[in-house]
Amino acid sequence: MPAEGPRPLRADARRNRDRLLDVAVRAFSQDGPDVTLDAIAKAAGVGIGTLYRHFPTREALIEAAYRNELTRLCDAAAELLRAMPPDEATRTWMDHFVDYMTTKRGMADALRVVIASGGNPYEQSRDRLIAAISMLLQAGAAAGTVRSDTEPGDVLASLGGVSLAAGEPAQRDQARRLLDLLMDGLRYRAAATR
Repeated sequence: MPAEGPRPLRADARRNRDRLLDVAVRAFSQDGPDVTLDAIAKAAGVGIGTLYRHFPTREALIEAAYRNELTRLCDAAAELLRAMPPDEATRTWMDHFVDYMTTKRGMADALRVVIASGGNPYEQSRDRLIAAISMLLQAGAAAGTVRSDTEPGDVLASLGGVSLAAGEPAQRDQARRLLDLLMDGLRYRAAATR
């Protein structure tokens, strides 16, 4: 008899899980790893039993919340490419990346709890981010709007640096200017060779 995978969640269970993840990201980012699970469940509008059915431990909730944010960011690349030209999609995705990194920094203490328990929430992060950036760069190169010789890892490193500059709300304007400079650098050769 073939092994069955996990059953898909019912619509109401999926909504509850999604609300829990959204609330958990905010709670762990703002209040740190010691926020109570009861407070998270209450803010999500569910009972503590519902939280534990989806996430049996605090570490499972923290890791799922982080991975959910990563998935949203990476999935946004394809969504943006469907909605706008590749160079605009790339620049918009860069803003999403800075938001993601700000959230990740806010969750740093909570993520350390996961690592201390033997988990590795970052296990697939780099590969997934490189894949999303590659998709954006390839679409831009095919459209002739971005350089075709850009390494996705270089873009990721650059975005990481810009994200460090965006740590405080007052620095968000600087981060936007730096992202504009990065995007101008990506466009340079494509514009110069036409």
